[in-house]
Formats: sequence, structure tokens, C-alpha cells
Amino acid sequence: MSKAKLRRFLSAHTKEQVIDIMLELYDAKKEAKEYLEFYLSPNYDAELEKCKKLIRNEFFPTRGCLKDPSFAKCRKVISDFRKLKPDPKDVADLMLFYIEQGCQFTIMFGDMWEQFYITMETNFEKALNFIFLNGLLLNYYERIENLIYSVNNCGWGFYDSLTDIYHKYR
Repeated sequence: MSKAKLRRFLSAHTKEQVIDIMLELYDAKKEAKEYLEFYLSPNYDAELEKCKKLIRNEFFPTRGCLKDPSFAKCRKVISDFRKLKPDPKDVADLMLFYIEQGCQFTIMFGDMWEQFYITMETNFEKALNFIFLNGLLLNYYERIENLIYSVNNCGWGFYDSLTDIYHKYR
């Protein structure tokens, strides 16, 4: 359904009917409930920390055994956070945090598979592009350089790839 169709549908109902629809949605979907609660009482710092915890748990689970991290889940966490329209600094922070967790993972557990490095490099480029477009490079300069330096002995060419990507934006 398009937004225009939804708008027509909601406009055709009374205020009370729209309220009833929203309450049904609130009860029906966990995601809708979380979004509406955040919308009514936004706390970006708490949401950012919640998102970081979800990403950290993909790489370093607090329970159970270690498994391959789900890059799709991490990207979804970032995507969902962006939909809340936070400050670009918070988005950049979360995007870099994701890459830092991946780098820490390979430092701790050794050489990874090729797709792991390709995914990390691709998401590093996305993060730097976002940071550059939002004029935040000076805010994250030191953090980015530390991240790159941390992987100088990881994965054949990984350090070089991150360095090359960084120099495109520097």
C-alpha cells in the first residue's frame, strides 16, 4: 500500500476510528509498539546504546556459543535506527561501532573468510561516505585512524583496503 492510499484511507475515518486503528497496531506489532513509544518519548542516547548492544551481541554473544555474526541483522539495526531520524553524529557513531566490532572480532579470533572482509570494507565505505556527506570527518578522524591501525596485522589486504577507502575521503 502506498502512503497516498493510506492517507486516503485514514482521512475517510473519524478521529476516534483512527485512534482505534493506531491502538490495534500498537497491540499487533512489537515494532509498531516500540516505534510509537519512542515517538511519544524519544531518548536517542538510550536507543543508540540499545542498538550498540544488539550489534555487539552479534559479534560477541553474552549467552550461548560463538557463531558467525549476522551482517544482515547489524545492517537492519542501523537502518531501523536511521528511521528514527537521530542526529547524524549518532548514526555515524553506530556505523563506526559496527565496523569496530567486526575489526575486534577478527583481531580476537584470527583470519576470517573473504566475504567477512568484503562486507566490513563495504560498510566502512558506507560509514565514511555518510560521515563525509554530513561534514563529520573531523569529529571521527582519530577514531577512524585508530580503527584502521588496529587491523594492520589482520586479513591479507584488509588494512590496505580500509586505508585506501579512508584516503578517498580524507
